[in-house]
Amino acid sequence: MTTETAVKNNVVWFEIPSTDFKRAVTFYETVFSQELKRMDFMGTPTAVFAYEKPAISGCIVQEEALRPGLAGSVVYLNADGVFDDVLERIPKAGGKVVSVIDLPPGMGRAARIIDTEGNQVGLHTY
Repeated sequence: MTTETAVKNNVVWFEIPSTDFKRAVTFYETVFSQELKRMDFMGTPTAVFAYEKPAISGCIVQEEALRPGLAGSVVYLNADGVFDDVLERIPKAGGKVVSVIDLPPGMGRAARIIDTEGNQVGLHTY
């Protein structure tokens, strides 16, 4: 592969499924202390995480074809600078902290949580 065709970021978007959209959005707004942008996108309830262009972002969705669960891909959300605060708010918001680890030198810390919908989601900080 040449550098001319290589992309800078392979991840461009993610969707976290929910069965109770309002509960899921409230959970993420509570633990990150920021409002998600709620909208109806082509008939699908959607709440987008904050971002600045150009940026990678994603959303909470309630879509019939998507099911929350522990199996499958794990999305890691940026908690840089607020990692410990976010971890503290998770149980209060109805979620569960599964693990917290120190990564190799220079790579930061990571955690895995279970949200109110039963999704396993990661957190990362440098």
